[in-house]
Amino acid sequence: MADQNVSNERKKELEQIDPFQESLLKALAYAGENKKPIFLILGAIVVVGVIFSGIMFSFKKSENTASDLVSKAVAKYSQAIDPAKGFETVKGDFETVFSDYSNTSAGKIARVKFAKICFDAGQYDRAFELYKEALDEFKNDSGMKNFLLSSLGHVSQAKNDLDKAKSYFLQIETGNSNLLKDDARFALAGLYEISNDMESSLKMYEKIVNDHENSIYRGIAESKISGAK
Repeated sequence: MADQNVSNERKKELEQIDPFQESLLKALAYAGENKKPIFLILGAIVVVGVIFSGIMFSFKKSENTASDLVSKAVAKYSQAIDPAKGFETVKGDFETVFSDYSNTSAGKIARVKFAKICFDAGQYDRAFELYKEALDEFKNDSGMKNFLLSSLGHVSQAKNDLDKAKSYFLQIETGNSNLLKDDARFALAGLYEISNDMESSLKMYEKIVNDHENSIYRGIAESKISGAK
C-alpha cells in the first residue's frame, strides 16, 4: 500500500510542469498568436544588419582608397627636386583627399602631412589652416595635440606673428604632457629674448637644463645661462 502511495505521488510530480517548461510553452503560444509582428521585427533586424554591413563596407573601402591616395601623393612628393615644386606637384592630390575623404582616418592624417609640405614650401597660411583643422580633429589626443600646437607655434613664428606663436608654445609649456615641452620652452626662451624679456627667457633655459636632461637644447640652454652670469 505504501508503495502504491509513493507511485501515485511520483506520478503527480511528473504530471506537473516545471517553471522553465511553463515559460517555454507561454513563449511558443505568444509566438503563435503574434506571428506577423514577430516576423516584422525579425525583418527589421535583418534590414538594419544589412544596412550596417553596407555602411561598414563602404567606410572600409573609402578608408583604403584614401590611404592609397595619400601614400601615392607622399611618394610623388619625395621625388620632387625642391619643396616648392613638390608642393605644386601634389597639392591637387591632397585636395582631392580633403574633398572626398575628409572624414576618414587617412584623410585626417593627410592634413598633417600636407601641412608640413605647405610649411616647407613657404605656404604658411595654408599650413596654419591645415594644422588648425587637424588640432580640432585630434584635440583629445594629448600626443598629437602637443605636436600640432608646436607646429602652429612654428608656423606663427615663420609668419612673424610672435604673440600667437607664444600662445601656442605656452599651451605646451603649461600642459600635463611632456611631449615636445623642451621644444616649446626653447622656442619661448627665444621669443622672450626677442622681446627683451631676459628674465623670462632665462627661466625657460633653466627649465630645460633642470627638467630635460637628454634634450637637444640642453647645451645651448647651459651656454645661455652661463653667458647671462
